[in-house]
Amino acid sequence: MLADPASSPLAEQWRQRDLSVVWHPCTQMREHPHTLPLIPIARGEGAWLIGHDGRHYLDAVSSWWTNLFGHTEPRIGAAIARQATCLEQVMLAGFSHEPAITLAERLLALAPRQPGRAPLTKVFYADNGSAGVEVALKMAFHYFHNRGETGRTRFVALENGYHGETLGALAVGDIPLYRRVYAPLLAEALFAPSPDAYQAAPGQTAAGRAQQAADGLADLFERHPGQICAVILEPLLQCAGGMRMHDPLYLKRARELCDAHGAFLIADEIATGFGRTGTLFACEQAGVMPDLLCLSKGLTGGFLPLSAVLTTQRLYDAFLDDSRERAFLHSHSYTGNPLACAAALATLDIFASDDVIARNRGTAGVMRELAAPFTDHPHIADVRQTGMVVAFELARDSDRTTPFPASARVGLHVYRAALARGVVLRPLGDVVYWMPPYCIDDAQLALLAQTTLAAINEGIACA
Repeated sequence: MLADPASSPLAEQWRQRDLSVVWHPCTQMREHPHTLPLIPIARGEGAWLIGHDGRHYLDAVSSWWTNLFGHTEPRIGAAIARQATCLEQVMLAGFSHEPAITLAERLLALAPRQPGRAPLTKVFYADNGSAGVEVALKMAFHYFHNRGETGRTRFVALENGYHGETLGALAVGDIPLYRRVYAPLLAEALFAPSPDAYQAAPGQTAAGRAQQAADGLADLFERHPGQICAVILEPLLQCAGGMRMHDPLYLKRARELCDAHGAFLIADEIATGFGRTGTLFACEQAGVMPDLLCLSKGLTGGFLPLSAVLTTQRLYDAFLDDSRERAFLHSHSYTGNPLACAAALATLDIFASDDVIARNRGTAGVMRELAAPFTDHPHIADVRQTGMVVAFELARDSDRTTPFPASARVGLHVYRAALARGVVLRPLGDVVYWMPPYCIDDAQLALLAQTTLAAINEGIACA
């Protein structure tokens, strides 16, 4: 193992101050600082994070998939600064402001459309992705409650799916690491087979696997008639579930089944939205429009927390009544915060001015070329890509039959080896992935590929 990447005296000072007061997310704190390095960051610049000791780290995971155009992107920073001089916050209950109104208008204009289906017409703001999922789940359930269909209390989610870590979001997640302890507190969801192409049988295509999974979803509807209020899924890409990818056919079938059985389709595009998959929204690649669309992460370019749930006039109208009980009383103090909305508007301006989607497709092509040689690695069972996301499935044997034992912690060893070389890879178990900011250039991508290979080799040697 190479030297600890945060071993300078200045970094050590900041690290000790941190460990005395900060409890970090998604971390067994006992592993800090010896098993799991803690890197104090002083600033960001483009695709780089820069430590207090001056070391540069290539942010290959976009700071948990939030950063789109690079750290400290000046146009977004300037928009926030301008907004801060006139209005920093006002409650959105009984008040409004220009950034929230304009952002809602622009999001609705950009949202996925589907021929023959009324468009999305309303936007509800929340603070983060998990909160956005909670909003969508509550809206779907409450809609049927308001209509007197009180038997519709069940949600369907995908096996191996993830939608956040608040209790409602955990209830529709299927990753034991996150939900096991809290299971007694969670509503009981129904889990449909994942359309994950990696699970395809020998000789089965990705489309065939998607169709097989859709048949499983159809069976759930048949076994629970009149009970399901919504299906929630991540379109094309199950991110926290190991960057597992599926054919757009599944989205088409899910849309058809929801329509046939009177349920809503909730698209969680918190991580897949805003150009990650090759289109602005992943749903576009299947030609479908959800009834509820959850957005966050890249919505503000990675600058500030904000989420938005887009929905239809039909759903909105079901809450209009003289009774407060029929109103949607969900609220957050910072709902539609003006600074966050300003950041989101600047993000949309960059999409409009820079032809981001076309550039991303070119970058994705370079990523594909750099990833191709990994298919010959004896411990890489799968190399898969959707847009600007590339994933490498590690296994003891390349035929997929023998994974590394969890106790080997290969992913952790890969993470440490990459950090020591100045690249941030944060594997999901034994799945190493690239999800870089869109500003990454060819030289940085070459560095990423070179470092990933070296880190995988070192991580496996340590197992």
